[in-house]
Amino acid sequence: MELIFTPVILFSLLVGFYMAWNIGANDLANSMGTSVGSRALSIKQAILVAAILEFGGAVFVGSHVTDTVRKKIVDVRVLSLHIGPEAFICGMLAAILGAAIWITIATYFSLPVSTTHSIVGAVVGFGIVAAGIDTINFGKLAEIVASWIISPIAGGILSFLTFTIIKREVFDKDDKMECAKRVVPYFVGFVSTVLVLSMVYKGLKNLHLDMAIGEAFFMALVIGGMSGGATHLFLKNCRTKVEDEYQQVENFFRHLQILTACYVAFAHGANDVANAVGPLAAIVSVARTGDILQRTTVPLWVLVIGGIGIALGIATWGQRVIETIGKRITEITFTRGFSAEFGAATSILICSKLGLPVSTSHTLVGSVVGVGFARGIGAIDLGVIRDILVAWLLTIPVAAGLTVVIYELLLLIV
Repeated sequence: MELIFTPVILFSLLVGFYMAWNIGANDLANSMGTSVGSRALSIKQAILVAAILEFGGAVFVGSHVTDTVRKKIVDVRVLSLHIGPEAFICGMLAAILGAAIWITIATYFSLPVSTTHSIVGAVVGFGIVAAGIDTINFGKLAEIVASWIISPIAGGILSFLTFTIIKREVFDKDDKMECAKRVVPYFVGFVSTVLVLSMVYKGLKNLHLDMAIGEAFFMALVIGGMSGGATHLFLKNCRTKVEDEYQQVENFFRHLQILTACYVAFAHGANDVANAVGPLAAIVSVARTGDILQRTTVPLWVLVIGGIGIALGIATWGQRVIETIGKRITEITFTRGFSAEFGAATSILICSKLGLPVSTSHTLVGSVVGVGFARGIGAIDLGVIRDILVAWLLTIPVAAGLTVVIYELLLLIV
């Protein structure tokens, strides 16, 4: 069986890599759009940083969500009663290709679409056409749909509150500089603590470095405290020009925004690698064993392939969607960019830890809108929001339709 399906495995790896490339190309804006929009990072710097961190997130944290996409959206037990291994592999290939082609089209037109919506819609489309509506796990699908609604709202609320706190505790004060020097170290320490905790608590299981919650929390607190303390010492000795007070305060948040951009990139890699390697893991498992129902652990090398694909997509085509998220929704400064990215990243990582595929695009757009609301409704370009919503609404039906067509074509070929 393994020798017969070896060419299929190789072709599947290419298709999965193509999907991962699309994820990187379309979703660079999710992690680095606000940083480029505020000019905290140049486009070249953003590409380099995002490529490294997205690869790390995909490899070290990605397996949780991959398991959800692979086994829980479509009931493989029902599916196995209607189709054999060959048809199942064709369906997974069709799902990856259908989603990837739609993302390529969207990226060409600089539209930020949800890669999670694309692959989930594609898998659902395959399940329905192959075995009927009973094969769909609507309970799990309802949880995923709920997470798509909850995550941007949560991101928006967190971003709104973060920016409001900064405005109240720093910009509304007479002595903005001294207030910023007091506030920024706390943000640095908190962000560092959460990021480290997300990595070491059930995050490095593929390298067998999984820590208990107590150990992970202690390590995160130590590193967060050291980061905040170092920032306090640095800002304490920092000399600034009084006449540039407002801009100097903004400059304090530049490095914090870069830190949160890195946070988002890592979270995005952790969550969205599932969109490429979830169906790919299913193909590899079935091609090797011929058993649709067999439960297998997602291999580390499969996550590595997904991570490399995402990184390459970022490097080659990632700049196309940057402007839409980073500049067109609302004006982004360092403080606004930090607030948006922090709110988005926190929502994404929580959902990833819970095993819920969450749209990074939805979360970040919700966070950017939340920052805009903190300045008033007039600060938001509602026309851009409308265009983005239309693209989101098209994603699931288009991806599902493409999958059905490709699936039928593959069945004719094999």
